[in-house]
Amino acid sequence: MRKIIHCDCDCFYASVELRDDPSLKGRPVAVGGAAERRGVVATCNYEARAFGIHSAMPTASALRRCPDLIVLTPRMDKYREVALQIRAIFSRYTEQIEPLSLDEAYLDVSDCDAFQGSATRIAEAIRQQVRDEVGITISAGVAPNKFLAKVASDWDKPDGLTVITPSQVDEFVLSLPVKKIHGVGKVMSARMAAEAIFSCADLRQKSLDELLGLFGKFGHQLFDYARGIDERAVKPHRERKSLSVETTFAQDIVGVGAAKSRVAPLLLELETRLLRLGDKKFSGAFVKLKSDDFRQTTIDRRYEGDLTSVLFEQLLEEAWVRMASPLRLIGIGVRFASNEESANSIEGVAEQQLDLFTDIE
Repeated sequence: MRKIIHCDCDCFYASVELRDDPSLKGRPVAVGGAAERRGVVATCNYEARAFGIHSAMPTASALRRCPDLIVLTPRMDKYREVALQIRAIFSRYTEQIEPLSLDEAYLDVSDCDAFQGSATRIAEAIRQQVRDEVGITISAGVAPNKFLAKVASDWDKPDGLTVITPSQVDEFVLSLPVKKIHGVGKVMSARMAAEAIFSCADLRQKSLDELLGLFGKFGHQLFDYARGIDERAVKPHRERKSLSVETTFAQDIVGVGAAKSRVAPLLLELETRLLRLGDKKFSGAFVKLKSDDFRQTTIDRRYEGDLTSVLFEQLLEEAWVRMASPLRLIGIGVRFASNEESANSIEGVAEQQLDLFTDIE
């Protein structure tokens, strides 16, 4: 039986900013791009969330909801520094750490001897040390598997700890709303509601074949999750699958020619980031566009050659046909060959976030 802890920092970027500037305490604060540059909210504190503000909301919309909102420019170097401090605290208890982003990670403490092997007490110690040494709060979930640990860490936010013991798994899962399952968003929830599926107890009434018929391959996970089953191991070295860069423009880009002219600086940024990863073999390339009315499309093509502006301009032209309207965002990226496809994979990349958001006038 595994002992898994999922740790998730509370409003991470905003928490770091409030720590460094105590005068912001009690005021609605968001970290993100400027409204005049058509930026979006990366994260916000709970005072801001009371106004209905959330991640990925356009900053302009957030300011309409809360005119007193304080919008701070992200300081990624500082957030990475803090993330490494937190990672060092995790490593006091286990080497089995799987980062999901800068602010969250899975820990497998099954073989940890600290606190007589109590995962609950280890989680309590981690939270206290992060509070004392880093100056922010972190929520944690303790459970026999990754699925339940992640659900548990979100159960009592902020600054909470929820423990699901093996004997509690069945009772907990039966009452769990399907919307709490990672991967079940608004669209999936609506599809489930149409089938009278609102909880994991409802999911259990469906056979595996029925779930596969309704939800495709995801039906396998739903079948297991509804029974509290998740055999995934914590993987300290996650294989990077892609790398992309994208730009949200202060002014809409009108016309395919103007859009193509923006590819070269994006490619330069992409190549700069690729150099940091070493020798990685590509398996694909893609272009993402978002229109002025927030429609989005992606063209993804298998590709293993050198990266050129011509390649991405061709993909952009294909994507443009679908949009044929002014663009607020252009992104380009590559997909990497898996370890099975390439012997040149790089393990242990510290930066696990796959997308880079840049602003260009």
